[in-house]
Amino acid sequence: MKFTDGYWRKRDGLTVLHPVQLQDTAADARSLTAYASAKRVHGRGDTLDAPIITVTLSAPRPDVIRVSISHFAGAVPRTPDFEILADPDFRPEVGEHELVSGSLTARFAAGDAWGLEFLADGRRLTRSGGKGMGVVDTADGAHYVHEQLDLGVGEAVYGLGERFGPLVKNGQTVDIWNEDGGTSSEQAYKNVPFYLTNRGYGVLVDHPGRVSFEVGSELVGRTQFSVAGQSLSYLVIHGPTPADVLRKYTALTGRPALPPAWSFGLWLTTSFTTSYDEETVTGFVDGMAERDLPLSVFHFDTFWMREFSWCDFEWDARIFPDPPGMLKRLADRGLRTCVWINPYIAQRSPLFAEGMAAGYLVRRADGDVWQWDRWQAGMALVDFTNPDARTWYAGKLRALLEMGVDAFKSDFGERIPLDVVWHDGSDPERMHNYYTQLYNRVVFDVLREHRGEGDAVVFARSATVGGQQFPVHWGGDNSSTYESMAESLRGGLSLAASGFGFWSHDIGGFEGLPDPAVFKRWIPFGLLSSHSRLHGNQTYRVPWLFDEEAVDVLRSFTRLKHTLMPYLFAAAGRAHREGLPVMRPLVLDFPADPAVTHLDRQYLLGDSLLVAPVFSEAGDTSYYVPAGRWTRFLTGEVVEGPGWVHETHGFASVPLLVRPDSVVPVGARTDRPDYDYRDGITLRLYELAEGTRSTVVPGPAGEPATTFAVTRSGGTVRVVRSGAAAPWRVRAGDSVAEVAADEDVCELRLP
Repeated sequence: MKFTDGYWRKRDGLTVLHPVQLQDTAADARSLTAYASAKRVHGRGDTLDAPIITVTLSAPRPDVIRVSISHFAGAVPRTPDFEILADPDFRPEVGEHELVSGSLTARFAAGDAWGLEFLADGRRLTRSGGKGMGVVDTADGAHYVHEQLDLGVGEAVYGLGERFGPLVKNGQTVDIWNEDGGTSSEQAYKNVPFYLTNRGYGVLVDHPGRVSFEVGSELVGRTQFSVAGQSLSYLVIHGPTPADVLRKYTALTGRPALPPAWSFGLWLTTSFTTSYDEETVTGFVDGMAERDLPLSVFHFDTFWMREFSWCDFEWDARIFPDPPGMLKRLADRGLRTCVWINPYIAQRSPLFAEGMAAGYLVRRADGDVWQWDRWQAGMALVDFTNPDARTWYAGKLRALLEMGVDAFKSDFGERIPLDVVWHDGSDPERMHNYYTQLYNRVVFDVLREHRGEGDAVVFARSATVGGQQFPVHWGGDNSSTYESMAESLRGGLSLAASGFGFWSHDIGGFEGLPDPAVFKRWIPFGLLSSHSRLHGNQTYRVPWLFDEEAVDVLRSFTRLKHTLMPYLFAAAGRAHREGLPVMRPLVLDFPADPAVTHLDRQYLLGDSLLVAPVFSEAGDTSYYVPAGRWTRFLTGEVVEGPGWVHETHGFASVPLLVRPDSVVPVGARTDRPDYDYRDGITLRLYELAEGTRSTVVPGPAGEPATTFAVTRSGGTVRVVRSGAAAPWRVRAGDSVAEVAADEDVCELRLP
């Protein structure tokens, strides 16, 4: 929300108080509180009619400082709140005017000029200066609190959830408010009031409701954020690198669970409104098998349930007369199955009367169940603030799991009303965005309880802070165009900069029938994402409906992904342990390179692979290569950086480069994503520097990983294995060393 009219004036109808003078401070073992007057005090008489703004500093973890701003402190506490995982044993250093948390210091200006600056490593990261903090009253009786943090020259802002516009948020106004708005507008399904910058710090606004951001768009040298009410709390997180910021942010808000290896394979769906039955499904599965197209998961979209009955969690008996038998037949073919769900209950569903009688549905203030006709006739909303409603809903899902279903696509969760009363008394404005966290937690927890740790996965659309704990998320309803392919990538990279480790999108686009060229260009992008799904709205996405080349392209890149699974699953483990996304913008790894600041048409896949999808039928493309000797993974050619590369690719090719000084473990199987990666592993070496680095190859579920210590000394590489015995090999260019299962040491001369 904007409060100013240009630089000097406020907008009509607003009364704004700013702290102008520090009066005194009070400290205890964990916090420092400053009392700042909103007018200058020269004598006792000036203290009359002088509003005080209270600013408290505290530190939930090292390198993190919380700032709490309040005007009137008498408001009733409102819920829900984000789950902030504080370290109860940590104690900051508290002084008269500053608080120190690890490498991060927050310091109040001690003179007449009000200010709060944040410092690390001897330099200022950012500052709240004159008129930065503000308490606003409007003519109609509303109240707001805002904060403004300085942006340095060349400082770029990233994150704020899944946003489909430019990756760098400078110059944008962003409202944190979940909406079902597709991928082509300023609205987003996944809104996260967290941003990070290329100066090595991040900011989380600790408010689950609407937060308005003006990123260099009200004052061009500041990022402003504001919330309704009389108080505002935010946390500053120091890196020092952007990647470190994400590690510390996810330590605060939750690290992603590790998805099962099978979920990284290709998912095929019925599509949304297409006609289908078991014969259709079998025909698709047979068609994939006949064309030697590896398939891991089959997904049944909405119409597995009868129309007007979503959700009753009952198979439509007219088209699926034997669901348990069908699920077993698919499982016998090595397939996992996923079914679509949402948190809405149509009036025709038997669950409506059941939920209404038990008090499991959200109600209006007069006690009536909240209903409308959008999406499903007379639909209501499950009240996940009610523990009994959570148990009830989970029980319906558990029955499907016991029938043989393996995963759920937890769709929707954005259309959450404000004119309601929640079971636990939650504030409707705060619950609007937070609802999805409760919803996806219930779904993920029942999967984890039934299938075990490490074997649970959802395909979720909506999210907020903490949603990264319940992977995977997909980008929502995109269109079948190159432009939408690009906006989908921007959304995924923005979400990655918001702490989400795993992400997918609808290959070929959801809306419309993609031109065969669009479909074929989208396939490499889709298979070189953490998760890969073919899905559409009114049309199927099996490749032979486009052309035979599409079949070949899909086969090639699905097989490629399977061979990359030792590398990808190791990257997934790192996302789970450290919070560093599998797929991410280059600025996270190369923050000192100004050329990567705005790059949003290419990305890193794990630590070592650079992917640049092609966005044209002719295959003309340009992408940037950071400094060093990078190697084309598919051909072995070397590309020298830094610099831009301009080239043309056929449909069977895509820019896929390996970072210098990399060891990429490549698996021996092309038919599936879940296998023993250690058996027949090839360590591919790329432009190794002198010294030693370790490469970890994950073991099958429950078994230890194998570690390879790779040392280069001059023209020789020595590799020492620690782990399970299995045949392995080492490759550098055209030089290959075959190693027997019982040998743990290999030496190879570099070409």
